[in-house]
Amino acid sequence: MAHLSLEEATRLGAQALRAAGASEAMALSTAKALVRADAQGIASHGLSRVPQYATHLGNGRADGEAVPVITRSKGATVLVDAGQGLAFPACELAIATAIATAREMGVCFVGITNSHHCGVLIDHLRAAADAGLVGLGFANAPAAMAAAGGKHPVFGTNPLAAIFPRKNADPLMIDLSLSEVARGKVMLAAKEGKPIPLGWALDTAGQPTTNAQAALEGSMLPLGAVSSPKGSMLALMVELLVTAVIGARFSFEATTFFVDEGNQPRIGQAFILIDPGALAGADVYFERMETLIDEMLQDDGVRLAGARRIALEAMAQQAGITIPDTLKSQLDKLAQEGSVVN
Repeated sequence: MAHLSLEEATRLGAQALRAAGASEAMALSTAKALVRADAQGIASHGLSRVPQYATHLGNGRADGEAVPVITRSKGATVLVDAGQGLAFPACELAIATAIATAREMGVCFVGITNSHHCGVLIDHLRAAADAGLVGLGFANAPAAMAAAGGKHPVFGTNPLAAIFPRKNADPLMIDLSLSEVARGKVMLAAKEGKPIPLGWALDTAGQPTTNAQAALEGSMLPLGAVSSPKGSMLALMVELLVTAVIGARFSFEATTFFVDEGNQPRIGQAFILIDPGALAGADVYFERMETLIDEMLQDDGVRLAGARRIALEAMAQQAGITIPDTLKSQLDKLAQEGSVVN
């Protein structure tokens, strides 16, 4: 394993993306987000994504020179066009705009269209919590799950996230994929040649599989699919919210991220920011938050949502992160040549 400080990891990731064709701003924004994922122990959304992104930049699936712009604004609603670029600069613009709008209007709904993979969804909401705002996040992804009762992939794993700020304490952070597990975990298992547990995915014949590569070629199982269609229904809700409402592509219209060739995904993300001061009032909100948390913590073993990620990130600020030697070699090669090494 290779050990890197967060600064070294960010610089290496940015250099690799820059060499692959990303603008300086896009490369740095993306690298910071990926390293933050690694710092939280989410390797599936960390620097392991750089070779994939670099390939997409090189073959035109993502536009490295894209600059996100606001194309529509009405009342408390805003639409951002990512311009087929990597999603991170568009998410930064969306959240900054939503914070300003929510402070003025009390709430803001901001959608991002013509986008790409957005990494760890909750991390885009951290700035909202720092501003004292409640945040909700939604995203779709290339099709990986069937509709309830169906067989072929229609929906992405379609994550949703929520952040609730606290007074003088870390926010509560809820972040979940609507598949049984995030597809990035299957991707990581496939890269490492490791099996996956039964109940995560189906192969192309619709049969349960422990083969990670077969799972990537097949479909993910929705959350709780064994006993209920609820996960599929939630995926449908997110799908419509980030596509029909804002004009992004449906999941089934976007080529999977896990192949080199394909179309520009042009998927969507959406964020809703709420100023609790405009409703119950800030004092009431913070009092209610702590009353609930105190009740939850009466039981031993209760872990507050997001606490583990925040603790790991704080440790990584001092200790740095480790990545596989093979990935480090890939990143070094990319930084020098801008081409993916298989």
